[in-house]
Amino acid sequence: MADHADASPGDDEVDEDSHQQGHDHGREQEHGDDHSHSDSHGDQGHGGNRDDHDHGHGHEHDHDHDHDHDHDHDHDHHHHDVETLGVAVVTVSSSRSLDDDPAGDAIQSAVETEGHEVVTRDLIGDSFDGVQGTVDHLVGREDVDTVVTTGGTGVTPDDVTVEAVRPLFEKRLPGFGELFRRLSYDEIGTKVVGTRAVAGIADGVPVFCLPGSENAATLGAEEIVVHEAGHLAGLARRDDD
Repeated sequence: MADHADASPGDDEVDEDSHQQGHDHGREQEHGDDHSHSDSHGDQGHGGNRDDHDHGHGHEHDHDHDHDHDHDHDHDHHHHDVETLGVAVVTVSSSRSLDDDPAGDAIQSAVETEGHEVVTRDLIGDSFDGVQGTVDHLVGREDVDTVVTTGGTGVTPDDVTVEAVRPLFEKRLPGFGELFRRLSYDEIGTKVVGTRAVAGIADGVPVFCLPGSENAATLGAEEIVVHEAGHLAGLARRDDD
């Protein structure tokens, strides 16, 4: 039985050249504009109005205080992040093998490029019980911090990954599917409606379900999974600390 996730509109048509879009977007904004206001109060010199002079310093002090507060908040927010992830990659397909698995290879490459480790690669046929049992087993392993599946997210009768994995979620992450489809829309337009990429937390472990094509797997892994999995894994396990 073929992995019909490759045949779904969202699986085959993501342009390979687009995978790096969105990196570092918005990081070019600096704090320089904020400092210019307080600096202008000091231009009057020592002979200027003392109240204005003091106001300038007060503004700078408040800004520094706010900056320190934001820094502390950000540090606390990311304190529990898992820095080096153990990732399980599951390919759902009845026609592939681990020797011929470009989507799984793409996910592994993205994971390892970011300094994480793929601790296992599994290949499962298009079987509800097989997919559900495999993911359920993996989230219970001590060395697995994140599970990424590829395949079975389309709309054909054989595409059962979403139906198999979703009952395992104690919390769903709808933003993942929304963002994946948003990124895919830039390349394939309205055909993204045929893609059902989902994610959630199962037994304290983030699980991401990507389409079966190499392009779609690369897009999801490089643009979303490797950037958010460590943070999500840390947050999901905070109560265990």
